[in-house]
Amino acid sequence: MDVLSDALASMRTGRVRSARMGWDRPWAQAFAPVPGSAGFHVVLHGECWMLRDDAEPLHLTTGDVVFRPHGEGHVLADAPGTLPVTPACDPGGPIIGPPPGGEETITLCGAYELEPDLVHPLISSLPEVIHLPAQPGLGGTVAQLAAELSTPGLGSDALVPALLDTMLVQVLRTWLHRDHGEHPTGWSAALRDPVTGTALRAMHRDPARDWTVAALAAEAGLSRAPFARRFTALLGLPPLGYLTWWRMTTAAGLLRRGDQPLRHIAERVGYGSEFAFAAAFKRRFGVAPGRYRRARPSAERH
Repeated sequence: MDVLSDALASMRTGRVRSARMGWDRPWAQAFAPVPGSAGFHVVLHGECWMLRDDAEPLHLTTGDVVFRPHGEGHVLADAPGTLPVTPACDPGGPIIGPPPGGEETITLCGAYELEPDLVHPLISSLPEVIHLPAQPGLGGTVAQLAAELSTPGLGSDALVPALLDTMLVQVLRTWLHRDHGEHPTGWSAALRDPVTGTALRAMHRDPARDWTVAALAAEAGLSRAPFARRFTALLGLPPLGYLTWWRMTTAAGLLRRGDQPLRHIAERVGYGSEFAFAAAFKRRFGVAPGRYRRARPSAERH
């Protein structure tokens, strides 16, 4: 199984919100912090600056993509010294249609709503801002997004979110494959490492299997003790600690998005009894599985 795809699927909730914005000089727009979200900007035309507290101004040009995994506030402006307008823009608001045209800078802004309890440590470990300059790997997706937003047609309401999801995967894939130093650790290193990467894929492929450290080590082609040390050194938690985390995250997603009996969910995540599953679930989330399910938003029940 694809660990990155699983990580994204587990934490997403609701529908991605996006807005196409056109700007003429002078301009500056503040974007409010949005806890529990991940935001992005794509420069479709022109150039601008991203301004953040305690950080150097970041210059963006046509085709650049900026991903903000933790939803911090910031400013986009035509120049570092331009003061932003108030109130701050909320990218979770309604979609804004294409303005009349002739703007010096056009951006696509948006946000993904996340389920805080289910945010994967891969996402939590990302830096505050990921900046990817214009590059061929993203160019096709960005160009298609620009075309759909400039001239919406039949199916645009379905196509735009799909393109945004594609862009997000491409951004994270590119980041994870970057060179992060001579002795990298963390998820970028773990997913590229043949030993830990194999073990992670095995856990995601079959979380219900009665995994032991020895079984995971054998799957990865290494003896037990070196495997456990390697996994823990890269990810900061032991193999079975991650397995339990992923099982509970998978179970929470099933509880929030479906109506399967608890015994079926327990079996799908490797527990032989509802009692053992409920005890493990309550240790992770602080509430019993049934209560967790009943607390889900009404929109997720249908």
